[in-house]
Order: sequence, then C-alpha cells, then structure tokens
Amino acid sequence: MKIFVLVKQVPDTNEVTIDPVTGTLIREGVPSILNPDDANALEEALALKDKHPGTTVDVVSMGPPQATYMLRECLAMGADGAYLLSSRAFGGADTCATSTTLAAGVKKMGDYDIIFAGRQAIDGDTAQVGPQTAQRLGIPSVSYVQKVREVKDKTVVVERALEDGFEVVEVQKPCVLTAIKELNTPRYMTIKQIEDAYKAEITVWDEKALNVDTKTVGLIASPTQVMKSFTPPPKGAGEMLHGTIPEMAATLVAKLTEKHVL
Repeated sequence: MKIFVLVKQVPDTNEVTIDPVTGTLIREGVPSILNPDDANALEEALALKDKHPGTTVDVVSMGPPQATYMLRECLAMGADGAYLLSSRAFGGADTCATSTTLAAGVKKMGDYDIIFAGRQAIDGDTAQVGPQTAQRLGIPSVSYVQKVREVKDKTVVVERALEDGFEVVEVQKPCVLTAIKELNTPRYMTIKQIEDAYKAEITVWDEKALNVDTKTVGLIASPTQVMKSFTPPPKGAGEMLHGTIPEMAATLVAKLTEKHVL
C-alpha cells in the first residue's frame, strides 16, 4: 500500500503577534511547527504502515525552503520520503491555489492508495485544502476522520465525527482522509531517527518541475485574499463581588439595572 500525507509548516500560534500598523502577522523570529492535525494524519499513516508490511509513507508540503526542517521531523517520525513544493510562484496562495499545487505534486509523485491530511491548519482554520485537493485529483474524500476501522483491498472504512456522534463511511480507494486530533496520539521520535532524518534527501520541486501554468497557482490564482488581520481590543478588568450571598446578589442586581441589562 502506498500512502501520501499532506503536511504544512505553521507558526506557533502562541508566539504570533500582529503588526498594529500593517495589520499583518509578524513571522520574523517566530518558531514554526508541524501543523498539529497533520501530525495526527501522519501518525495514522505510520500506524497503517506498521500493520501492513510493504506499506510506504511519503509526506508532501507546499512552502518556503525552511519547511524542510518540518519535513525532516516527519522523516524522523517514520516517513519514508519527503517532497517540498517550493517557489516564489506559489507564494500568496489561498486554499484554491494551494490545492492546485498540491494536486500537481501528488500526480508527479505517482500512484497512491490513500492520502491523509490534517482537518485544518492552525494559521488559517479553513479545513478546505484536503477536500479541494481531492476534488482536483478527482477522487472521493472523507473529512473529520476520528477512527480508521478497516482498510480493505478496494475500500477504507472510517468513522467521521459529527457534532452529536459519528457516522461510519466506506469510501473507495484512492481517497483523501482528513484527520482530527481524536484520531490518535502522534509518536515520539528517537535520537537515531532524528540523526537519519537529517542525512536524508528531500526532493524539492518548483513550477517547472510540476509543469504547472503559473497563472493557476500562487497569489494570481487566488480568488480569496486576506485584506487585514487584527487582534480584538482587550476586555476590561473583571470586578469581584464581596460579602454575603444576599449582599452580592443585591449588588449584582443593582449594577445590572444601572447598565439597563435588567
């Protein structure tokens, strides 16, 4: 079985700040990490590799040259190969253009049985890239996968999370499955795996290698654009009430009445 995993390098959101003048994210000096949902997607691919001898797992990402550090982390976890789609032509892409590039990369990588992806990236939260990539490849997709029940010769049986439960879906291979954090717990890397990962070769492809029209990728092919990002103003300090329960209740009613809430 041949499995591909779509991964993305994202800024550690606990460290990100926004430039108050330009309204854009300040990425300089901000540590980058493997997108959490993508880590769950990779773990599930590796778990299937453990269960099915002969299975290979390759990771593919679209991003800047420094994304190779994240890809080496994926190799250290157990991936067999890593591919980076990197070019200035891919810059500024929204989910639509990103999925075009990823689909081109997948086609160049060759045949596959399953493509795993994270549900969404923490720097965008769109949950669109996985399903859009499936659409461009012309294959079915199942999102919000919380469990892979069985992998058969021609199909995969999974549980898809819903707000009030889950549904069992049997999907034809090849297919795209997007993972949520409830799917598993990503494994740790060993020192030996880390050493081997930094000796491994990462394949880098640009628009020429992918043979894509530059008008179909990057900013120029993105129908949606973020005009401005900003942080909401901080809330005012809360007020603690003191006294007996009746006294606090009376004070609360008086304050709510003063603000015309009551």
